[in-house]
Amino acid sequence: MQSPITRYLESVLDDCRHLDGGAIAEGNAELERADPETFAVALATVGGSVYAAGDCDTEFSIQSISKALAYALAVEDNGLERMLEATDVEPSGDSFNEISLERATGRPRNPLINAGALAVHSMIRGSSAQERAERIRDLHSRCAGRQLSTNTSVYEAEIESDDRNTAIAYLLKSVGILAADPAEVVDGYARQCSVDVNCVDLATIASVMANGGVDPITGERLIDGAVNRHVLSVMSTCGMYDGSGSWVAAVGIPAKSGVAGAIVGVLPGQVGLAVLSPKLNEHGNSVRGVAVFERLSRDLELHMMHVAPSGTSAIREVTGEDATIVHLQGDLRFAGAESVLATLAEGIDAHHRITLDLNHVRAMDDVARRLLEDAAAGLREDGHDVDIDDPHGLMAVLELD
Repeated sequence: MQSPITRYLESVLDDCRHLDGGAIAEGNAELERADPETFAVALATVGGSVYAAGDCDTEFSIQSISKALAYALAVEDNGLERMLEATDVEPSGDSFNEISLERATGRPRNPLINAGALAVHSMIRGSSAQERAERIRDLHSRCAGRQLSTNTSVYEAEIESDDRNTAIAYLLKSVGILAADPAEVVDGYARQCSVDVNCVDLATIASVMANGGVDPITGERLIDGAVNRHVLSVMSTCGMYDGSGSWVAAVGIPAKSGVAGAIVGVLPGQVGLAVLSPKLNEHGNSVRGVAVFERLSRDLELHMMHVAPSGTSAIREVTGEDATIVHLQGDLRFAGAESVLATLAEGIDAHHRITLDLNHVRAMDDVARRLLEDAAAGLREDGHDVDIDDPHGLMAVLELD
């Protein structure tokens, strides 16, 4: 059975594909070669499920999205108090490459603009630019669940076009903010931005952050919990540059964008999301990527200000031999309904009888209803006899657009 979530993601790409505004980033010869029609989306849950659609295997350089985990690494290395002496956490209201520094202290406004990212890179422990960049690459690899590599061509193109970052680095050095040689920092920062990823990698990394810094598959803690929370807070207010305010209002998901056309989003306790489409708007964010995130937030009720009872684990137990009975409980939202779909997708013998028991479910939102209805329909198409035991009439109020 193809998951209704995958079909939904495919439909979102189809609906947003007509958006043709924006332009591919200039200044880096490798980025300028990007195919403007590349389009992909991936979603990874804190339960370990991954769904993707479009050009999800296409690799691209991570660019500024690397700033989030680099900041996490620097905070773990130095402590938050020391890092706040190097960079503030306030929205700058400026473009990503503006020289946005505090008058009194010389601190960059936040760690997610270029000035802040250069200061952050200089604070990461390492005897050289290459060692610092390697530590950043390694953390991304562990969160992605596979070894990521640095794209040498992108790195060389970054160095070729890094005059502005070099100027910012020397300015930071002059006010006592930079903790290493400016040229070395610019080199290391170019390396960290040149790591190749795909959309599934970014969604998987985001799912670790959504899970409080713990790998959903292995259970290994990869990011300190308090550090993870702090980084997500900064992403929510600063991650989309001078478009961060409208992003929080419309989408409501902590996020970070990159000039290769990717956006990564983290909804704590639920999902990690990633979209790729190379054409950028005036804020340096993917045009189609913003549209997809707006759609996902609205359709799946993922806005972090969406109020609903949290409930407990969606699946109470799974019983039966001749028939499978999935006993559900609590308050069902997207993440809970997805866990039910993942359980059903693990494998049920053909023509097997399945019952979804809703006796202990207290409340259900429209997204969960749609997913369960779609899953039941798909199972019936596959030859299963599916019943929904719904004594409270929770499925009956399904509101279809």
